[in-house]
Amino acid sequence: MRVGFGAWQRLGLAAAVIVMTALFVVAGRAESGYPQRPVRIVLPYGPGGVADVTTRLIAQKLSERMGQNFFVDNRPGAGGIVAAKSALSFPADGYTLFLTGNGAAISESLFQSLPYSVEHDFASISMFAKFDILLATKADAKLDTVAKLVAYAKDNPGKLNFGAIAIGSTQDLSAELFRMVTGINAAIVTFRTTPELVSAIVRGDVDVGFDYYAAFNPMVAAKQIKVVAVSGDEPDAALPGVPTVKSSGYPDYVVNSWNSLSAPAGIPSDIVMKLNAGIRDALQLPDVRATMATLGMEPWASTPDELSQRMRTDAEKWRQVIEKAGIPKQ
Repeated sequence: MRVGFGAWQRLGLAAAVIVMTALFVVAGRAESGYPQRPVRIVLPYGPGGVADVTTRLIAQKLSERMGQNFFVDNRPGAGGIVAAKSALSFPADGYTLFLTGNGAAISESLFQSLPYSVEHDFASISMFAKFDILLATKADAKLDTVAKLVAYAKDNPGKLNFGAIAIGSTQDLSAELFRMVTGINAAIVTFRTTPELVSAIVRGDVDVGFDYYAAFNPMVAAKQIKVVAVSGDEPDAALPGVPTVKSSGYPDYVVNSWNSLSAPAGIPSDIVMKLNAGIRDALQLPDVRATMATLGMEPWASTPDELSQRMRTDAEKWRQVIEKAGIPKQ
């Protein structure tokens, strides 16, 4: 078939229109106009806790940056399963996000079976905070260093008591890991709530408690509890002079808790990157950093790939601890 010059011109013009239209569509998708309505952040914890406070803070900053309301939907229960199932019941369009973290990584090994896969059913967006476990004793306790604790436990097998909340929690598994790394024989007593644990430490019912800064700080300020060590790679800026367990002679003992935002898998990649950039910007704000500091948390952004890798690494780490400790799957 032969086509005349005029026809070629018409075809060229049509092709140009198609290309320009496609470019505008792509540009529109990249800009996405997102968000055009409120965004839900499903939280697997109740209101008032550290995770709730910090997530609401990030949500506020995302709202201010993006011009739409980011709101928290608290759905505690069943080790995060209730919240995860709720998040996955919504479309993967960026209007439903989900708070993940080391607790989600633990769940992969703690439960016999989950109705979802954290790795495959959720898309990573960014970490936004990390925080240490604190090892705390009664303020006047003589076992006030890691070395003294370990020496006493080895001289008195089974007589040292550790306290933590909830079997399978990060706090409980941190105590298990401490036993494994130090090679001591110590009992672990679990409590239903943090206030119960704190009261047991103050009374001397447990020798060492494992929990977060926000849990212990009021009683540390009241000089009823003393922090012996922290679980991170580096000392905690909020606790000057307190060593890490790692620097106390146990380099294999490092525990970082962390919080992050994810979304149902299939969320458009441009929305992921827009949210990631928004979180990074929020974490640079002085009021965000100051609030996190009062809670013993460190602002900590990541790429989506870094978050995915951290989830896999922690899931494997805690799987080994759970299996070695013989903790029954729930």
